[in-house]
Amino acid sequence: MILGVIAIAQLMVVLDATIVNVALPSAQRDLGFSDDARQWIITAYALAFGSLLLLGGRLGDLLGRKRAFVGGLLGFAAASAVGGFADSFAVLVGARAAQGMFGALLAPAALALLSTTFTDPHERGKAFGVYSAVAGGGAAIGLLLGGILAEVLSWRWCLYVNLLFAVPAAVAAGRLLVHERTHRAPLDLPGTATASLGLFALVYGFSNSERESWSHPVTIAMLVASAVLLAAFVALESRAAHPLLPMRVVRDRTRGGAYLSLGLAASALFAVFLFLTYYLQRTKGYTPIEAGLAFLPLTAAVISAATAVNLVLLRRIGSRWLLTAGMSLGAAGMAWFAQLATDSSYAGHVLPALLVTGVGAGTVFSASFATATYGVAPQDTGVASAMINTMQQIGGSLGTAALSSVGAHAAASYAAGERATPELLGEAAVHGYATAFWVAAGIFALGAVLVGGLIRPVRIGAGELRLQPA
Repeated sequence: MILGVIAIAQLMVVLDATIVNVALPSAQRDLGFSDDARQWIITAYALAFGSLLLLGGRLGDLLGRKRAFVGGLLGFAAASAVGGFADSFAVLVGARAAQGMFGALLAPAALALLSTTFTDPHERGKAFGVYSAVAGGGAAIGLLLGGILAEVLSWRWCLYVNLLFAVPAAVAAGRLLVHERTHRAPLDLPGTATASLGLFALVYGFSNSERESWSHPVTIAMLVASAVLLAAFVALESRAAHPLLPMRVVRDRTRGGAYLSLGLAASALFAVFLFLTYYLQRTKGYTPIEAGLAFLPLTAAVISAATAVNLVLLRRIGSRWLLTAGMSLGAAGMAWFAQLATDSSYAGHVLPALLVTGVGAGTVFSASFATATYGVAPQDTGVASAMINTMQQIGGSLGTAALSSVGAHAAASYAAGERATPELLGEAAVHGYATAFWVAAGIFALGAVLVGGLIRPVRIGAGELRLQPA
């Protein structure tokens, strides 16, 4: 029952990343905001969520993960209700920022509870298999659910639906979870300030590069500020008596490799949800509901791979080879997507690529989640879990900005100097998608090389993280 509550909470957070995207056109017509302003509905959430994750994870360690989990659920529900009732653009943006803030408290607490509740190796494998399946496949479910709600009811239900997840989960968590003994220590205020501001600047810089360009003064200023602040954060944490992020959490090669694999996989996998959605709806003429249904095989592949990895393969093969294989499958899937043409069929081209990519993503996420949280000291479980969410968020933001720029530039270059006809514009768009998929394939391939060389041969099983013979 505890696993069910944690999975519901994680599903809600993951759904929110895509379900609101489907609702944007209807919300824009209803509230009357401009195309330039529309991106703030997404950016407000990403900024709050990405910049406060480390703080949210540490607050869970200090205040208790049950309190953080229930408080995050109720706060997320309240913010969603405000967003659903919004009668102006400003209210909707504020509600999305509040969702991100409470999500930053909820997500690390959920994973920390999973890690500390399920300690038996067999049960832990099942629990992480379910969690990884939700984390990896929930975004595709969000596309389908968002399409159904937006077409059948209204865009507001894409926000109201969170109440149906959050309120029952909060009630159940209050009854099922036990408030564990907290680790009393003062909050690292200098580290909190530099980390939050540095992550804020980083996410904002990526977002601005997508709207403007990589050479835009605001983009450059934000990325430089982020580099300075995050460097200062590392220096402060190395000397702090009670650091926000103890360096022992990320200094381990195996754990650091797991974090790296999550960031790279998230940045590359974004190409599937972004460009394949465009391809299915704009090129092939799918409705939002049909496009959502088309993604379901990806979800099934993620669930199957994540379950197999945590129940069987981590104990027998080890995380190093699983992560390398998962990255390689991801590269193969992206290369398959890069062969798309305007007349490609779903069954003959899109479906096989979805299945290959889904198996690769499920393998990477499942092995990374289990490895990045295994063997962490109890007082550091929350912030270690927050690092997982942070790497996913930063990777997704970077993927959004970089791949969008690559796709747009490739499409513009394809049609340059030619008379714009509907056929040419359609071909140029697909060429842009294909180029972005090739870049995503390169990111996955790079990840396979880096992870294979960085992570030590380890396997999780029998209650300990054990070195394998090299």
